[in-house]
Parts: sequence; structure tokens; C-alpha cells
Amino acid sequence: MNTAQAQLGAVLAAGGPELSRLLKRTEGRLAEVAEGHGAELGGHATGTLAAGGKRLRPLLVFLCAASGGDGRLVAAATAVELLHMATLVHDDVLDRSELRRGRPTVFAQGGRLAATATGDLLFSRAFAELVSTNSEEAVRVLSAASSALARGELMQRADAWRGDVTPERYLERCRHKTASLFEASCRLGALFGGEADLSDPLGNFGDRVGLAFQMLDDVLDVSGPTERTGKPRGADLLDGTVTLPLILARGRDPGLRELDLRGTVTDPARAAAVCDRIALTGALDEARRQALTHVADAKTSLVALDLSEDRRRALDLVADGVVERYA
Repeated sequence: MNTAQAQLGAVLAAGGPELSRLLKRTEGRLAEVAEGHGAELGGHATGTLAAGGKRLRPLLVFLCAASGGDGRLVAAATAVELLHMATLVHDDVLDRSELRRGRPTVFAQGGRLAATATGDLLFSRAFAELVSTNSEEAVRVLSAASSALARGELMQRADAWRGDVTPERYLERCRHKTASLFEASCRLGALFGGEADLSDPLGNFGDRVGLAFQMLDDVLDVSGPTERTGKPRGADLLDGTVTLPLILARGRDPGLRELDLRGTVTDPARAAAVCDRIALTGALDEARRQALTHVADAKTSLVALDLSEDRRRALDLVADGVVERYA
């Protein structure tokens, strides 16, 4: 059993048999959505969803619910995963990525038009799932996250190649581009799980975990190796994305401040060399430390909430799993 499987197993054990049942129902619904829109789009959508991951966002929906009795929880979990997958497909179009999680992307297999259409399909189906719940508040929550995701992507494009991106700007971008959907997942769980009054504190938990997730992902982009990330080392450098390790390293290595990242675009070997130089500054350790602070804050925020011991433990394990994934 690999580390990811062990982490998921621990969360499922803490969450009890109901959590496994809800996740199985969600997988079934995701498959139905992917297969129901023609052979070509259905094939691309099915492949995207099959690439999987640990379904962190659906897990958060279920764990932030007091009970699994409300059938709308599965619709919410399906919606957040569909929206997440839509953004990944669209990101691969923008970045011209050939690999994701070690597998060919829709962009690589079908081209720009097929990937754009697949992302659009997944995006539209996410909102169709939530509309079925007849909850205006749920649609508002997911819409806010969707808007934040778009703002984060625009910020990332505006910041490309720049040498003056601050840590504060970087964190704002991460909050929009990644943490917003973690937060929405927690809010939807509270809403449909009978604890709407916990929407804000559980949303804050999701925000902190999402920030750490993105920060540690950016560390891994620099540290590699490719067999762990499923993409070339320094992929962010190759498309001009300025992340916290680079920002911190520029403050420690004057030569990196003067470096024009555009020289890495067609040269993976040079990108890897820049990664080595970033690592030598100690910036990766500092970025990890900051990410771990967000994880600790997330776990501390749960202490004051009226949660069962098993539920709190499962949420703690999700937060710890984000760290262990990048250890």
C-alpha cells in the first residue's frame, strides 16, 4: 500500500462506514455524468475523472456534515469534484501541459478544442448537480468559489515572468486559485449536513488546508522528482508561474533576482538547474514551514467546535495528509 492509499485508509477508518458509502455513491455519480454526453466528450471526461486523486474535496464535504442522511451531500460532493476537474483540464490548455499525474492530458490526446470542450462540460455539469438540490445558498457558495478560481487564474497570468511578485500577492492568488474550492467544500458540507451555523469556521478550516495544499505543491514542483509529480521538474518555471519558493529564493540570491525566466520556456534542463539554485538558498524549507503553519492553524480551529471525536480526527487526518503527500 502506498502513502496516499494509507492516508485515505486512515481517514475512511476514522469517518466510519457511512463515509465509504457516500464516496462510493459519489464515484458512481461522477461516472454517470462523464459517460452521458457522447462518445468523444464522454471518453475525455471519463479519463479525466479516472485520473482520480484522493477526492479531497468530496471528503471535506462529507466530513464537514454532521450526518450523511441528506442526499444532497452526494450532489454537493459531485459538484465540487466536477468543478475541480474542469479547472485542471482548462489549466492544461493554458499551460499546454502534456502530462498530469503521470498520464497524458486531454490537451495532449485531443488538442485544444477537445480539452476546452471537456472542461466546459465538467464545469456546466457541476452547477447542474447543485441546481438539483434546490438550494440557492449552495449555488451561491459554488459560484463564489468559481469566480475566485477565475480571479486566481487571471492573477497568475498577470504575474507571469514578473520579478516583483510579493509573498502577500502570492498568498492572495493561492487563496483564490486553490483554497476557495476547499473552503466551498467545507461550507457545502455544513449546509447540507445540518450544521449551517458552522459554515464559517469549517470554511476557514478548508481555506487553511487549501493554502497549505497549494504551497506544498509549489515546493514539490521545485524539489521533484518527476516520478512523484507526474510532470517535468520546474513545470511552473517553464510557464512563467512565480511561486513562493522562487520569491523567497530571489530575496536570498541576487543572481536569481536578475534571472529572466523566459529562458526556461524551451529548456527543461535549464529549468531544473534553476530549481537546484532555488533549493540551495533554503527557500524550500521556509516555504514548507509557512505551509505547516497553515495546517497547524487549521487543526487548532477545530478545537473550539462541537464535533465528535471521530469527525475531528478524520478532519485532522485530512490536514495531515496534505503535509504527508509532499513530505
